[in-house]
Amino acid sequence: MPRPRKKRRRREVPRVPRGDATLPEYDRSTVPEGLVIRRQSRDMQLSPGGNEGPVAILRSRLCATRPQWSCRHPTRGYLLRVDLAVPKRVPTLAQEWALDRAMAARHTCGQGRRRFYICLSKKLDCCLECFDRTPADPSSLMTLPAPAVHRPTA
Repeated sequence: MPRPRKKRRRREVPRVPRGDATLPEYDRSTVPEGLVIRRQSRDMQLSPGGNEGPVAILRSRLCATRPQWSCRHPTRGYLLRVDLAVPKRVPTLAQEWALDRAMAARHTCGQGRRRFYICLSKKLDCCLECFDRTPADPSSLMTLPAPAVHRPTA
């Protein structure tokens, strides 16, 4: 016999009048110059830097239907100041090499020494073909460079 369904309660969101909100709120078309959301700052190659927190809230589309209430929707955005943002740090060549080696280790089978385009499971520590003989799709394999053969010169 199936269990009876629980009745879901609607989540109670505290309503705050818009005038009593702690941060100023802007609709999508009324944001002043110099304020951007985190994703826009990332597109401009900036990191938050000296911003100690959001200075305003970007109201979601659903909150636009209730102009008298403060926006409490989970999809609201937090606006940061552009003048306090700093350029993103550029990784050094050694850091990039270390990341490349780490990703190569995640793509390489532990037993068969084949490299894939996808990350392999840490739990199995090998590809599915080595684990349970499921044939691998040839298009998912990378061709590894041939190992260097060292021959004596004399």
